[in-house]
Amino acid sequence: MKFTKYHALGNDYLVLDPHDLRAPLTTEQVRVICHRHFGVGSDGILLGPLPAAGARCALRIYNPDGSEAEKSGNGLRIFSRYLWDRKLVGGEEFAIQTAGGLVRATVFDGGREVRVEMGKVSFWSDAIPVTGPRREVLNEQITAGDRAFTFCAATIGNPHCVLPLPEIGPELARRYGPLIETHPNFPRKTNVQFLRVLDRNTIQIEIWERGAGYTLASGSSSSAAAAVAHRLGWCDRSVSVHSPGGVIAIEIGDDFTIRMTGPVTRVGEGMISAEIFSPTRPA
Repeated sequence: MKFTKYHALGNDYLVLDPHDLRAPLTTEQVRVICHRHFGVGSDGILLGPLPAAGARCALRIYNPDGSEAEKSGNGLRIFSRYLWDRKLVGGEEFAIQTAGGLVRATVFDGGREVRVEMGKVSFWSDAIPVTGPRREVLNEQITAGDRAFTFCAATIGNPHCVLPLPEIGPELARRYGPLIETHPNFPRKTNVQFLRVLDRNTIQIEIWERGAGYTLASGSSSSAAAAVAHRLGWCDRSVSVHSPGGVIAIEIGDDFTIRMTGPVTRVGEGMISAEIFSPTRPA
């Protein structure tokens, strides 16, 4: 099983071409491959290119726990770079079909930068989804463990819970992220962003990703957090999103469409041995 590895600001993915697979990936195989000690190690798997109508190709995105994600901003930038590296696309804009909708991407700067039209952010509860009556989910209260938070929820093809705070850090995300991810308010679970607004054009986030855990960077999380900051009137339409892995540039349209631009780094390629899927037994 051949793989190519990339990272986008420390958020790393393995790209697998379905033509290289003898059989469909199983949930357990995904878990083993992504494991940092028993497998290759990654924040997820990108399976493509797959056939698609009305797009250059389709993409399936797997989380390290074996679940599938509807959309991943960093994953889409990485997959776009992979297509560019294989000369399946050039410098023109092209479309990719995901479970979270159609996106358009452009690779430039010798493959080192990728711009993705992420789609439109919605704050409506039935679209995200969030339990309760239909409403825009803005400045509501949620309790996680021993602490109450004010939160906003959004979707850009996948669900997000954004918690504005005066101070944030990795410890906060690691402690409360898993509690909020699985909170009963979110029937399909949720990605979690702890948000600090620095000025009209700059925000900082810490990220807990659904199905992946603490993450150094996330394109869809950056998109959702910037959209929330703009919706609440704290930021303008151009927002630099700072996460532990680096900076992503977000442009917000009049209708909350999102254009995301950020770097991609090729790590290398190799072969996954079938031996890693064999159960280990004590001597």
